[in-house]
Amino acid sequence: MFSAARAGVHLLKACSSSRPALARSSAVAVRQYATEVQQQQPSDINDALARTSALYKTYKPITPGIRHLRRPVNDHLWKGRPLKALTIPLRKKGGRNNQGRIVVRHIGGGHKRRLRTVDFMRTDEGLQDVVRIEYDPGRSGHVALLRGQDPNVNDGMRFSYILAPEGLRAGDVVQSFRNGVPAGIVPGFDGNLNTSMGLNEDGVSSGHTSTQSLAIGLLRAATVRTGNVLPLKLIPPGTPIHCISLFPERRMNLVRSAGTFAMVVTHEEDGKYTQVKLQSGEVRRVLQSCCATIGKVSNPLWRNRSLGKAGRKRWLGRRPSVRGAAMNRCDHPHGGGRGKSKGNKHPRSIWGWLTKGKRTRRPGPKGPKNSNKMVVKERPRGKEKRQ
Repeated sequence: MFSAARAGVHLLKACSSSRPALARSSAVAVRQYATEVQQQQPSDINDALARTSALYKTYKPITPGIRHLRRPVNDHLWKGRPLKALTIPLRKKGGRNNQGRIVVRHIGGGHKRRLRTVDFMRTDEGLQDVVRIEYDPGRSGHVALLRGQDPNVNDGMRFSYILAPEGLRAGDVVQSFRNGVPAGIVPGFDGNLNTSMGLNEDGVSSGHTSTQSLAIGLLRAATVRTGNVLPLKLIPPGTPIHCISLFPERRMNLVRSAGTFAMVVTHEEDGKYTQVKLQSGEVRRVLQSCCATIGKVSNPLWRNRSLGKAGRKRWLGRRPSVRGAAMNRCDHPHGGGRGKSKGNKHPRSIWGWLTKGKRTRRPGPKGPKNSNKMVVKERPRGKEKRQ
């Protein structure tokens, strides 16, 4: 018995003396019950993916209506009311004409609004300061409030709204050159744009010399800035533009939705037309004397927003849309019958027009003769669009 006790004491001493050695060996290889996450080195892809969560504002789903609600983050917007002198009340008609009949479906109700009178002519000359960027309930893009530096322009009305380009902020300065480029903006420039660009009185190009090419470069460097309005002949190819006019004396009516932009493709040699690639992919000829605004339309994240619930769409003045198969036979070509069938018919609208890609008109080069001479390349459709 005593020999067994002595053997136990010797074994205990041996174990205690071997603990530091085990500790030293465990520092080399330690068994763990959970795998540690390896910290990845920051890269451009990881930074881009990390920023996506900060682009939209989401909410804790304490109610079903805000579970899927997602709004773009626009911290630079003005949080006050608009300038009342530049707004008019919106009189609602619910999609009805003067006879009280519905001519546009799915319209009605909605919150009370005031329309912002946006200046799509941009005829005011001189420098204009950007006072603030505001939200406009009547459009998807934002609007910018401008204040002219010259108090004598536009009969003393120095304030105006314009469609805000992407990146424009309060404190910036914009200028419109629709009525011409003022003399002296570049040393040696006398105010005659055609002479500086090598154009004759009819606007036809007579060839560029090295001096004229240098003058064109200096003019573009001094005028091509975000928010400025320029004639198309002064905008270099590859520049993103928006708010394009189709006639020199009319308002700008192309490319005005949120996040959209067009691209100047080339200037034709005759000096009369400029080819512009629109947002749909269509390449169109536009007179070089027409004007456009430099930059892209603001609020590009608007297309990926989520309203979250049906009531929020009603607040915007949109009524529900009903499927044709759920109607009666007298109300829609797909209506009637037993069960969920549309009577073995081709998909049609409520007025009987074929849908699913059926062409109802063919403008452009492939269409009837002289239907639209200004279209150089039609927008991609079908297989071309998917490529």
